[in-house]
Parts: sequence; C-alpha cells; structure tokens
Amino acid sequence: MKRIGNLYDTICSTENLYAAYLKAKQGKAKSYGIVLFDKNFESNMEAIQAELISGCYRTSDYSIFTIYDPKERTVYRLPFRDRIVHHAIMNVVGEIWVSTFISNTYACIKGRGINGVLVHLKRDLKDDENTRYCLKMDVKKFYPSIDHVILKTIVRKKIKDVRLLKLLDEIIDSAPGVPIGNYLSQFLANLYLTYFDHWIKEQKQVKYYYRYADDIVILAPDKAYLHGLLTEISFYLYSELNLQLKGNYQVFPVEARGIDFVGYVFRHTHILMRKAIKVRFCRKAAKLNKKDIDAKAYKMQISPHLGWAKHCDSKHLIKKIIKHEEIL
Repeated sequence: MKRIGNLYDTICSTENLYAAYLKAKQGKAKSYGIVLFDKNFESNMEAIQAELISGCYRTSDYSIFTIYDPKERTVYRLPFRDRIVHHAIMNVVGEIWVSTFISNTYACIKGRGINGVLVHLKRDLKDDENTRYCLKMDVKKFYPSIDHVILKTIVRKKIKDVRLLKLLDEIIDSAPGVPIGNYLSQFLANLYLTYFDHWIKEQKQVKYYYRYADDIVILAPDKAYLHGLLTEISFYLYSELNLQLKGNYQVFPVEARGIDFVGYVFRHTHILMRKAIKVRFCRKAAKLNKKDIDAKAYKMQISPHLGWAKHCDSKHLIKKIIKHEEIL
C-alpha cells in the first residue's frame, strides 16, 4: 500500500489555513468565539501558523458537556482556533482517507450521507430473494472505545509524513477515545473501521453491506448464514480493533418488520419515516397550524421535516398534517 508524505507544508500554508478558517466559520460567523477571534484575525492566524510550523501546536482545553437528545452523549468542544487546524488537516488528507473507504460506508462523506444509503438500499432491496433477512448491529460505545495505539497504526497505513503524524498523534491523545464533537473525529472514526469494511467485502464476500458510522446493516437470503457471520464479526472487532458489539444485535426477516436505519424503515416495496421522526413532524405541524403565519414562513419552519419526508413514501402523511396546500 502506497504511503504518502510531504503533506505538512501544504497544511501550514497561508492559503490552506485561510481556506480552513472559512470552512470552520461557515454558518457560525456570529458565535462568540468566532467574533472574538476575528477581532485580532491576522495575529491569531499568524500564531496558529507559527505554532504549526515550529511543531509546538498543542490542542486547547476541551469544554465538556452532556446532551440527551436523541440519546445521552458526552460532547467535547474546542475553541475556534483548534477547529481551524482540524479543517486545515482535512483539506489536505481528506481525499487520501476517503480513497480508502468502500462505497457502502456513508457517514460524514461528501456526496454520500443518508441520501447515499437511501439510493443503495432502495436499489438492493429489489433483489427480494437475496435480501430476505437482515443483520442489524452497532458497536458498544464506539467513539469512547477507539484504541489510540490501533488508530495510530491505521493512520500510518496511508501517511508517512513525520511532522503530520506527530500532529495527528497529539490530537488523538488529547482526549479519551475519539471525542464526539471534534471535526476531525468523524473522519478518524470512519478510518478506524475502514479495513473492517474491506474485510467484510473482500474476504467475507458480503454483497449487501451498509455502514453509517458504527451502525451496520447486512442483508442475505439465509438466517443461519447471518448468525454465523455475526460470530465472525464479533471476533474480528474484538481481536483486531478492541471493540465490542452491543448486545441488542438483531437477525430478522425484512418482510416481517422492515429495516429501521438512518431515520427510515425500509421494506422491499416502500420506505417509511421512522416513527419517532414522524411524531416530531406531526407535533411541529400541529403547533404551526395553530399560528397565523403565511405559507413562506410556515415552509421555512417545517422544511427540515419536509426534507425527511420527500425521500420516503409520505404523500398521504404530508397532505394530512400540512395546513398550507400551496407548499405541498
């Protein structure tokens, strides 16, 4: 496998750091941290560049808090200057890492995401005979459980630039596991499972496989085959990546219950919105229906839910709950 070097100078370049600044700022320009950073923009950018060039950059202290929706998670937040550094790294190494990902992993990859899952899974479910059964599973405490030694070894499979590896090692070691909330974390987490993906597709010859972060769906014609594969997967994850599957894994007939994945329930003949999302959609519409607002304002407030709805079979639901007919 070809390893790539001579990347660090590009990461530290003025042009790349400014591009990283713009990406990190996008959609957040009025936040306090960015406004404060911009008051001394030139000196702050020069300081970041100087620290990177000299090799003395160190990750700032995290602000740690807990969120509870949709489930309880510990989130690590860094100051704006560190987010610029993460974007600067990804501007250069992003394509290198993405080139190692198989086409059936979707989370946090430009041009894929949930829409990629929808396209592939909808297409593959047309093969009724070979998608009769589903194995659905996810990794236990995936982000906090990522092993730093193993992750650094995986990073080194594609990168040999010593200065960049030192920088990445420092960021990796700045928090336990891979911290939820870091821009870089979502890519490192994907990278951590990418060789598992290759093992599934190339050695185990699994045809219908889909991974979104650590949520995994595998389809096959035979229930016993999936149970056997589950045992092999559990052993691989533990022995190679020091990970464990959650105990709530499921093997079931697709026809009986559908595949609850990435916010939708997939069946051979149609796709529905996940019940929890549908409930939030209905509650939002009910609140808006009580307000005297025009169609434009109504659509703006409900557009995220309409975005979910347009990718599944929900015409009857939308007609039933939307007040303004002109936006249907």
